[in-house]
Formats: sequence, structure tokens, C-alpha cells
Amino acid sequence: MNNATSGDDAATTHRDAVDEILDAVISAMAGARREGQVTMAHRVWQALEGSEHLLVQAGTGTGKSIGYLVPVMEWVARTGMRAVISTATLTLQRQIVTQDAPRVAQAVRKVTGHEPTVALLKGWNNYVCLRKVTGGYPEEDALLSRAAGEFGASATGEEVVRLREWAMSTDTGDRDDLVPGVSERAWRQVSLAKPECLGTSCPLRESCFPVLARDAAAEADIVVTNHSMLGVESSGTPVLPGGADAFIVDEAHELVNRVTDQLAASLSRAEIAATARLLRREQIMVLDLERAGEALGSVLDALPEDRLVEMPAELTDSLLALLGCLQQALDDVAALPGKEETDAAAKKVARNRVQSVVDVIELLLSDGVQAGSFVPWVSRDGEDRSYLHVAPLDVSASLADTLFEDKPVILTSATLEIGGSFTHIARQTGFLYPSQGPWEGIDVGSPFDHARQGILYVASHLPAPGREGYGDEQLDELVDLVRASAGGALCLFTSRRAAEAAAEYAREKLETPVLVQGEDQLPTLISRFADDDAASLFGTLSLWQGVDVPGRTCRLVIIDRIPFPRPNDPLMQARAQAVNASGGNGFMQVAAAQAALLLAQGVGRLLRTVDDRGVVAILDSRLRTARYGQFLAASLPRLWPTSDSDTVRAALTRLAGPE
Repeated sequence: MNNATSGDDAATTHRDAVDEILDAVISAMAGARREGQVTMAHRVWQALEGSEHLLVQAGTGTGKSIGYLVPVMEWVARTGMRAVISTATLTLQRQIVTQDAPRVAQAVRKVTGHEPTVALLKGWNNYVCLRKVTGGYPEEDALLSRAAGEFGASATGEEVVRLREWAMSTDTGDRDDLVPGVSERAWRQVSLAKPECLGTSCPLRESCFPVLARDAAAEADIVVTNHSMLGVESSGTPVLPGGADAFIVDEAHELVNRVTDQLAASLSRAEIAATARLLRREQIMVLDLERAGEALGSVLDALPEDRLVEMPAELTDSLLALLGCLQQALDDVAALPGKEETDAAAKKVARNRVQSVVDVIELLLSDGVQAGSFVPWVSRDGEDRSYLHVAPLDVSASLADTLFEDKPVILTSATLEIGGSFTHIARQTGFLYPSQGPWEGIDVGSPFDHARQGILYVASHLPAPGREGYGDEQLDELVDLVRASAGGALCLFTSRRAAEAAAEYAREKLETPVLVQGEDQLPTLISRFADDDAASLFGTLSLWQGVDVPGRTCRLVIIDRIPFPRPNDPLMQARAQAVNASGGNGFMQVAAAQAALLLAQGVGRLLRTVDDRGVVAILDSRLRTARYGQFLAASLPRLWPTSDSDTVRAALTRLAGPE
């Protein structure tokens, strides 16, 4: 009894410490206690103490990063455990590392006497390679050595010159610290993948930026990283030095997609040709490899752009022939000299490039593809070039078995409840596996009064969009709404073609400015939109998430249609069929669930502070008329609903008036 009492007293003391730290942080930020933030901090602390899995839906304005940083930092300071925090966006990552974590760490030190250390960790090729920037590695296309010469006047050449200067002065070598940024082509000249690194034999090892970042991460109490790094770790490749005793995944609605992308691979005629060119530079015979690459390209060109339910015999044969050529190339690379530093670097690059292609082919020929756990498909790009892709059908097992087993895991986002339930996200992330133990999903609410601050208008009088899109009725409705609001509209579309067509139509009808994604860099367009009360911004899926424009500038959000995945999306098709085969409803669990998540993200662009007011207009009548409409609506913030266009136009006219 005494022991139990002692344990309860200790728990109360630790929980009180969380409250004290939270109050100190709020005071330092000149803020006020938020009920949802306090609830979140308490439940995250309980999950850490009990080694539980927890899903926390925290609406915009809750202050969720502080809501989990306070209990996590108190926990690591008291127990000596280590935690990994993962985000999907650079913006949130920067906010945590430069603003929120330092504030919380100082408060933790005052309360506990220990200040937790925090380190930022990214993938190897996100850092500049000092040896490569000085010419110690073979370049992709000789840009580095010629940048000051004939390439000097080109945009890429100028970027390379600027990169070399920056590499000699930067303290971090982190690509994201380079402002303005550079193209992917230029960045390749100064970065490399981990397998190409010379390792301990590199003469610049002590100054190596990715090594320094990993050393700092290995010593830190908390490592801040990204979902792609979790994807690599979940594949069995250790990239998080020192391991993790707990995971906190922010922007968790993006986790499965980012991990899937990290575990996916592709192959093309052009990639084989590039590999052959690199080998030829090392005096390796590549004629057979080039012929095998061309043969594969011809087979892919003859296949339809679609999912491969079964691997055609001619494709399997061409992959086997190509694999044989690549294995011979590996033997030839192994015979290359490697005693000198330059030779060793070239040899390692060649071996890595060949092995990466071998790995893709072996995956395509594996039992996993035959069993359906990996999905292959063929695609074409804008120039009609063929690509062969492969991606995992499901990443829940990788997350459950490799990352999340036997440790507390907290997933949080403003949008985790799908159709009023956390089960969809829990299933996708492996929480439902018996090995994962207990889990819970909670919604800590939002400081916003959604029904008083915003209107959800569904234009139910419009015809439902078809496969070819929609007609002038939707475009006229859009123009009328933007005219009533005198601009200030963020217009979200499910395709670039639809966004561009609508913008062209709107520019003919409206006197207010219309900005269109693709006509300038996205951050520049968002900044111009935020600075111009009369401007409207038209764009596609990258605008549905992460755009944060508070105030009256964004008083109208228009969504052209329910963002279902493409009906012919190979991975979505395969996942839906797998659900159907297990007795579930593939459409609802895959297509409708994804649409609900993205729709909620789009609607969430409207209200960013407690003072914001506005209208979300959805020009897809199926949200009211289709059977799945109620499921989608249950995932959205509880704005005041209406289908009366006169009411909405009157509200927009009032919003457009003087402040």
C-alpha cells in the first residue's frame, strides 16, 4: 500500500512539473492557457509514462507543438530517455528547432535542473559534401568544373558558382539554409548519397557536415527529423543514430504517403543509359548493358500505362537480361583500382549506382511482387518516356515491427479523424497489430468557434462533375463568389489543368488580380497573395496543405471538387482491391478516406486564428447528394452549413467591406 501511494505521489509530482513547465512557456510567450493544449500535454505525458500509442487530433490554433514538447522534454530530462520528433514540412521543422524547443528547454531547466538538448537530422544528400565541392568526386555532367567557364552565364552555372562560395562559409552545410535555393541539377554537383561516401578514409571526415549532424544527433536528448527518414529506418536501414525510446510524429496525416514514397523505386531507359555513361568513363565495356537498357525501354513502350497485375513474360525476360549485365558490371567495378583517393571515390560512385539499379530489379523480380505485397506499374512522362515503378502495398507492418514496437508513439495532426473515427489512421500506421499493445485516439478540439467564424457552403444546385471535369456552371459560380468577396480567395483544384482553365476564365470576368500556381515560385505567390487584400490564388494539391495565411486576406476558400484519387492510380487500385478481398469496402477505406483527409486539409486553410472570418465554398454537389457525402462531411471542421447561394454572397459582401 505504501509503495502504491509512493508511486501515485511521484506521478502527481511529475504531472505537476508538466503543468509548471507549460505555464512557464505560455507566460514567456505572453499567451493564455488553452484547454486543448493542456489536455494534450497531460495525455502525451501519460502515453510516455505508460509506453502507449496515442493519436491526438489538435485543431489549428491549439499550439500542438508546445503541447507535446513540454511532456516530452520533461520525460527525457527526468528519465534519460531519447525521443525522435518527425515532421512533414520544413516550416514546422524550423519552428520547432528555432522557436518552440528552445523556449520549452529553458522552462524545463528551471523546473527540473536539466536542459534537454535538441539536434536536427536530415538525409545524407541534404548536406553539402566538402570533398565533392572541391572536385574530389566525378561530377554528374561536368558542371562543377566548367561552371566558371562556358556554363558561367547559364542559370545552372551561376547556381553552382554560388554553391561553391556558400559551401566554404556555411556552418551547417544544410541545403535548406541556402537562401535563395538552387535547382536539383545544381545541388547534385555538391551532394552525394550515403553509399557513395568514402567514410573514415575521407581526408575531410572531421569537417563533414552530415557526419557532424549525426554526431550531434547521437548525443542529443531529442532528434528532430522528417517522415522520409522514418521511412528509411522502417526499411531496416539504421539512419537515426542512438536509436529512439519514443516517437512523436507531427503532421502525421502525411506519414504513410512519405514512407511509401521513400520505399518506392523506379526504372527507365534513361537511368540505364546514365549508368552506362558513368561506367564508360571508368573504361568499363557497356555495350551489352546499353543494348539491355534499350530492350527494356522497348518492352515498356509497348506496355499500357497502367498497373501490372502480373509481370509479362517479355518484361521479366528483359529484366533478367539487364540484371545479368549489371552483375557483370559490378564485377568489372570491383576490379578497378582504388588505392588513390580519387580512384576510390570514382569506384564507390560506380558501385553504388550499379547496385542501386540491381536492387530495383531484384525487387521487381521478387516474391513480394508475385505475392502482391509490392505493386508494379508503368507510367509515361510529359515527353512520352516510359518508367517502371514499384511501391509497397502497405507500410503498416514496416512501421509497426521496425519502428513502433515496445515504445510509446504519439501521432498528431489537425486532421486524423476520418469519417468521425481514428481507426483508418491507426490501421495505416500499424497501431492495430497485436504486438503494438493499447492505443487511443483523442480530439482535444480547437480554440476556434467554427460555426461562428466560418460558413461551409456546398453548391448543391450545380451538376455533379464528371470524368471530364465540369462545365461553365461551376466556373460562373466561382466567379460570382470571388466577385462578391472582392478577391481574397484561395481557389483549390484537383488538377493543374482545371486550375489554369479556371484562372483564365476568371481573369476574363474579374477586375481583381488572379495569381496562378506555376507562374512564379510558390512561396512568392503565397507572399503576394497574403500582401494583397484583393488578390486570389489559384492552384492545385500543394496548396491544399501547409498554406498559412491568417487574417482577412484569405476570407474565401473555394474547392472545385471532392479530391478523390485518380480512378486509375495503380497503388490506390491495388489497395482497394486488397480491402475488398478481405471483406471490407475498398472505395470507402481507400478512395473516400484519402479524399476526406485532403478535403479536411483544404477546408482548414480558411481559419488560422480566432479572429478570422470567412467562407469555404465546395462546388461539388456530391458532398450533399452522394451516399458517401456524410462520411466526408464528418471529417470536416464544424463550420455553419448552408446551400443557399444568396446567403453566402451576402456574407461575402459584408466580409469584403472596410475592416
